[in-house]
Amino acid sequence: MRIQFLGAAREVTGSCHYVTFNDKHFLVDCGMEQGADQYMSQELPVNAAIIDYVFVTHAHIDHSGLLPLLYNHGFRGKIYATKATTELCNIMLKDSAHIQEFEAEWRNRKGKRIGKEEVRPLYDINDAQGVMNHFIPCPYHVQIEVCDGLWIRFVDAGHLLGSSSIEVWVTEDDVTKKLVFSGDIGNGSKPLIKDPEYIEDADYVIMESTYGNRNHEASPDFARELANIINRTFTKGGNLVIPAFSVGRTQELLYFMRKIKEEDLLPAYRDFEVYIDSPLALEATNIFHENEMDCFGEEALELVRKGINPIKFEGLKTAVSSEESKMINFNAKPKVIISASGMCDAGRIRHHLKHNLWRKESTILFVGFQVPGTLGHALLMDNVKEVKLFGEAVLVEADIENLHGFSGHADLNHLTEWINHFKKKPVKVFIVHGEESVAVGFGGYLRDEFGYSTYVPYSGDAFDLVTGMQVAEGSHEPVAKKKGKKGPNTEFDRLVIIGERLAAVIQKCRGMANKDLAKFGSQISSLCDKWDR
Repeated sequence: MRIQFLGAAREVTGSCHYVTFNDKHFLVDCGMEQGADQYMSQELPVNAAIIDYVFVTHAHIDHSGLLPLLYNHGFRGKIYATKATTELCNIMLKDSAHIQEFEAEWRNRKGKRIGKEEVRPLYDINDAQGVMNHFIPCPYHVQIEVCDGLWIRFVDAGHLLGSSSIEVWVTEDDVTKKLVFSGDIGNGSKPLIKDPEYIEDADYVIMESTYGNRNHEASPDFARELANIINRTFTKGGNLVIPAFSVGRTQELLYFMRKIKEEDLLPAYRDFEVYIDSPLALEATNIFHENEMDCFGEEALELVRKGINPIKFEGLKTAVSSEESKMINFNAKPKVIISASGMCDAGRIRHHLKHNLWRKESTILFVGFQVPGTLGHALLMDNVKEVKLFGEAVLVEADIENLHGFSGHADLNHLTEWINHFKKKPVKVFIVHGEESVAVGFGGYLRDEFGYSTYVPYSGDAFDLVTGMQVAEGSHEPVAKKKGKKGPNTEFDRLVIIGERLAAVIQKCRGMANKDLAKFGSQISSLCDKWDR
């Protein structure tokens, strides 16, 4: 019985934890990395076909985004997630595949002219559709037997619609250990979703630390703050461009935009228009409505009971097609544009930045965490004066602002409150999902102030869950730039992956009836004879 840390180890994105017991293998999250790696990342140490189960804390791409790649490499196990997470993954993973296919096609068109090697996407829409057939939607608070010796339960983490912390009970040789994976813990007091729930016991806790070094400023009146920013921007004749995650942050923004109109906070521009330029955001908004009774917080539910749609208002406009998206910037009227991605590293937001970054009258407003290495971080934290978009240099003349307190992540006080709800101190608290200095500092804080045994793993570190001892050490080698996880670059690479899957399937045949084994062996032998040249 052991756990190995693969992703979000001394960095914020790419969450992935690998657990083995008896002859079973499972992952908790299978996320895509965003931004630059701090250290060399440990790849999955076994063929994807070996993995029996994946448990997903929530739908954000840095927790779910490599599931189609896992499927592409042979995974055919079961994926457990809450109902809302399953529904959101269904649209987010397909959207991710579409973006990657589109960008690969665009790069190949340009690269072909200068003889560059063909770029292939990590995975395609078929992989995204295929992996969704393996999801099992689960309710909150129900203990589920996954297989002999493995039970799980989802608890609301208050971070995103459907987000969860996951309790996992693992039994091997009559020894049972309970693991708790925090997922991303919510900030609390959000207008649309419920506050995070607490858990009271665990042997091991795997805990996020995104904001483990600071407290959020006292929550401002977001509607009033937004109204002030809109007023300043419109008075100059510019657009307010907001890079925002399509799922979660966009819906919160709509809530406050509705409030601005309802409370008449912008009398000079009462008829202001808000454009949602993200087909994914529109689909996600529908999923929010479908899950409102299970996931909405009391504030939003009270509006629903009164017959008020919490995230709809006069002046809300949408862009679905690329042509509709392009027309937004040909409309000279000052407007609010909400578009993805939230870190500006892909998607339609880059087109809106190209049209507005150089305009002194426009404002770019960030409302979420920006991972180092992304364009969003460069604009907000590095104060760059010029960026390259679609091969063109664009001056940064627009106002760059940050709406503090809008985070969906718990701050230091909230994280401390969450861990201190455990009635008995866990054997160890593993600190993950935080920039290295933040994770190390938060681990030291929990140890020195509250007496927890903490450890901040490197990617590749592994621990025996019976003894609590470290059994493998990951690489401490820093990297200068993003290493990246690549899909098959050629058809031969793809063939090798299929061969590895076949080997994994053969291993799973142990114990089958001899006649079935003989039949399978004959089929493989015949195939080899056909292609052995």
